[in-house]
Amino acid sequence: MEPTIQVVGICGSLRRGSYTRMALAVALRGAAETRASTQLLDLTEYELMFAGREGEAEPESVATLRREVKEADGIVLGTPEYHGSFSGVLKNALDLMGFSEFEGKMLGLVGVSGGKMGAFDALNSLRNIGRALHAWVVPEQASIPEAWNVFDDAGNVKDKTVEERLLSVGRQVGRFARLHKCAEAREFLKRWEAAPVNPGGDASE
Repeated sequence: MEPTIQVVGICGSLRRGSYTRMALAVALRGAAETRASTQLLDLTEYELMFAGREGEAEPESVATLRREVKEADGIVLGTPEYHGSFSGVLKNALDLMGFSEFEGKMLGLVGVSGGKMGAFDALNSLRNIGRALHAWVVPEQASIPEAWNVFDDAGNVKDKTVEERLLSVGRQVGRFARLHKCAEAREFLKRWEAAPVNPGGDASE
């Protein structure tokens, strides 16, 4: 049996009708094409701004976010580009997580901007963060300039080239996550089969 793969998308925009959310939804559709289960995590639903003083328990919603990301095999980060970087709310969310949520995971990147230059600076910063968290950042990424001209009101992509780029990000995350999980399973079986016999493990004695 092939393993079940879970891919989550983290939307780094709080704006209603966000183009980031629209782009992320398309990328997750690409992941679903690889038979991965997908979930879009909307940061408006989590209490990210809390004092975090020593001895103070984190909000239940933050614990939920950490658990949802930790249980995923692949992650797609989506962000608008603000002043040459990614959004503050996404930075806040990432700062509340660490190796236990990201290490060894497949990570895809999607960025949108209102200008013609795209979101390359934001994506480069996220790529560095992915490496710092020991995640596997997939080669494909999607930077969408003038996002206001790319999506219609229903969130459909009007430019088929852009749509294919977004789908490709999700597909790579899903495919590589599956390959990685299968490799882990094979390595476990290989080690288990090579393990010495447990002399006390014979149920017949």
